[in-house]
Amino acid sequence: MTTTLDAPAVHTGPAAPPPRPRRFTKKLTRAVHGSAAVVLFVALWELLPRFVLDESTRTFLPPLSEDLQALWELTLDGQLADHLVASVGRSAAGFAIAVAVAVPLGLLIGWYRPVARFLQPLLELARNTAALALLPVFTLLLGIGELSKVTLVVYACVWPVLLNTIAGVNTVDPLLVKAARSLGLSSPRLFRKVILPSAVPTVFTGIRMAASYSILVLVAAEMVGAKAGLGYLINTSQVNFQIPQMYAGIIAVSVLGVLVNSGFVVLERRFSTWRPKEKP
Repeated sequence: MTTTLDAPAVHTGPAAPPPRPRRFTKKLTRAVHGSAAVVLFVALWELLPRFVLDESTRTFLPPLSEDLQALWELTLDGQLADHLVASVGRSAAGFAIAVAVAVPLGLLIGWYRPVARFLQPLLELARNTAALALLPVFTLLLGIGELSKVTLVVYACVWPVLLNTIAGVNTVDPLLVKAARSLGLSSPRLFRKVILPSAVPTVFTGIRMAASYSILVLVAAEMVGAKAGLGYLINTSQVNFQIPQMYAGIIAVSVLGVLVNSGFVVLERRFSTWRPKEKP
């Protein structure tokens, strides 16, 4: 009689989980899904003027390729750079002044309730006054030069920064404030250690909104009494019946706005890394 010895079983641990979908595939799918609407819009802009619209309508809405060609020619001869520098300089000056004024003022109003009660009616009146409605006033008082345009940008940018800063201070978790006070923090330290860090995400949201406003309002202001700038380029091209150049200016404004907004989104995430990320 013979006996056989079985090989001892080797414990290999728990079974490996099924492979997850590759991260690259997920990112690619998300990118395709997110850009589908833009691709469709671009395709319609190119195809409709070529194959659907009649000749008279096509004159006022040329295909996208002709507009991009005009944009390329403006880039090559340096006109686009000149107008871009003029617009960005005005926007940056007005935006910087607005942030420098609105953030400290918003912190003051949000922290001191008597100041908030005193200024609240005036803030409600002023923030509901459209910035472009004041363009004639600024032009009459400050002339048609740079000062009136920068002042208009300042006025448009102050409100989102100011109101979001006030909201950021007012919406700090009361439990955090109570806990800090129970630990014996003085009011200045409470403001510096608790209030200010908690308000940063909301403040940055207002700053990002103001950056977009600084471009939108300025383009409208440059259509009146300006000699350079993207708004001047768009208006002059329309008056001279240079339709592709007009659309080239509009495309430049859109690209500039997207770049500015994307830059401030990155800054906002960097300065509020502890904040839960929003789902796209």
